[in-house]
Amino acid sequence: MRTLHTAPLLRRTPGGEPVSEHAVLISGDRIEAVGPLAELSAAYAGVRVRAWPGTLGPGLLHDGPLPTAPTPRERVHALLCNGVTAVLAEHLTDPGVRAAVDRGDLLVLPAAVSPTLRLGERADLAVHDPDGVCLVTVVAGRIAHRRA
Repeated sequence: MRTLHTAPLLRRTPGGEPVSEHAVLISGDRIEAVGPLAELSAAYAGVRVRAWPGTLGPGLLHDGPLPTAPTPRERVHALLCNGVTAVLAEHLTDPGVRAAVDRGDLLVLPAAVSPTLRLGERADLAVHDPDGVCLVTVVAGRIAHRRA
């Protein structure tokens, strides 16, 4: 199933310059297109549209120890609540935490890389409000966190 995710602003990289009226087309768990909303809407008429407030961009990489919480699941949930979709393997020494990360389908990376929205890549997105609060986290094309 295809979904067009859009927000008032879109960043291709976390520190990149935001552009307005752009969107990301997701097909399954992959990014199929990134571009102007009008063009993507015309090219993919009838596709489901998710319009979010804030700034849409790639999911974030967490490059430190996971937050403390009573359970491994809650530790992963704390990451999702911040727009994190990838963690470094070196911080997953606890088997319970590693299992929770795997169940949550977060990427486990051997080294830090800058998250970027690229065609064909896994559809890991986050939407943040102007204050930096994460509103939505999309992991492999599915909504994993949504602020109420």
